[in-house]
Parts: sequence; C-alpha cells; structure tokens
Amino acid sequence: MPTNEKEYNGYLFDQLTLIEDIERAAETGDMETVKAELSRKKRQVERKLYQEPPLTQSETK
Repeated sequence: MPTNEKEYNGYLFDQLTLIEDIERAAETGDMETVKAELSRKKRQVERKLYQEPPLTQSETK
C-alpha cells in the first residue's frame, strides 16, 4: 500500500510507462510485436511483485 503521495505517484508513473510502451508497440500494427511487449512488461511487473525479500517484510526481530 502506498504510504505517501510521492510513493503513489511513483506507482502511477510506472503504470503510465507500461501503457506508453505498449501503445508504441501497437503503432507498428504487428500483433507479434505487441504480444512480445506485453510479455516483456508482464515479466518486469512479476519481478517487482515477487522480489526477495518482499516489501512487506519487516526488518525488526
């Protein structure tokens, strides 16, 4: 969960970047290019989502 406006804006910026990259691929008119871009973006999101250690893990013990 975003904790402040700056962090929230960062998430929105990441989403906007994803959309712009996919739009750029779509402009080629080649569905294989679009599919490849979508696949690449999915891997990038998953890399952030499944990072080790998770963002929610606390450092306190």
